Amino acid sequence: MPKKQSKRYKAALAAGDLKASYTVAEAVEVLKKMPIAKFDETVEVSARLGVDPKQSDQMVRGTVSLPNGSGKKVSVIVFTEKPEEALAAGADEAGLADLIAKVSGGWTGFDVAVSTVSAMKEVRKVARVLGPRGLMPNPKSGTVSDDIPATIKAVKGGRVEFKMDKTANISIVVGKRSFEPNALAENAEEAIRALAKAQPEALKGGKFIKSLTLSSTMSPGVKIDIKPYVA
Repeated sequence: MPKKQSKRYKAALAAGDLKASYTVAEAVEVLKKMPIAKFDETVEVSARLGVDPKQSDQMVRGTVSLPNGSGKKVSVIVFTEKPEEALAAGADEAGLADLIAKVSGGWTGFDVAVSTVSAMKEVRKVARVLGPRGLMPNPKSGTVSDDIPATIKAVKGGRVEFKMDKTANISIVVGKRSFEPNALAENAEEAIRALAKAQPEALKGGKFIKSLTLSSTMSPGVKIDIKPYVA
């Protein structure tokens, strides 16, 4: 028996041809015509990648600085020997031994963890807590740095991390449904460019980006034409 479609989904289908592929700007226009939820939905660009997730040298991860911010209030903790500097720069919590003890006890009530280079030796003690949740500071994601004020500013100002899952799919937050269309399109374009740059050197032959879609929390995906982003 065919699955019954909800009124919301039927209304979403009326917003555009979901089998067609659009430019980023057109995809945003289609998304904007879809029914809105009772909350400000998060908008994401999702991609299916042509890599082998079982190969460690084909792992895909990175960061993107969204020109119009992510629309999310980001809580940041900093592992540092100079907590006063981090707190003055906008960290929600900062410290070293005390903060490590708190995290070791299972506390993960934050969005991003940042560490100075020298503090990482101690931070590795809580890798078992932070790692599985994707919260472990990492130089590749820009969260291990000795310029703590600049790092906090970047993280809170719209820098978004992305990481491929075990099925070679990836999703990148690009804003909120309440954003103006141009702002969402600019963010999405920047995210796709950052993803394209994250292509592993070990990938030989075949397409890196196999498909792209734009969606919000409660909407179906709108296909984005991949031709401008593949070699």
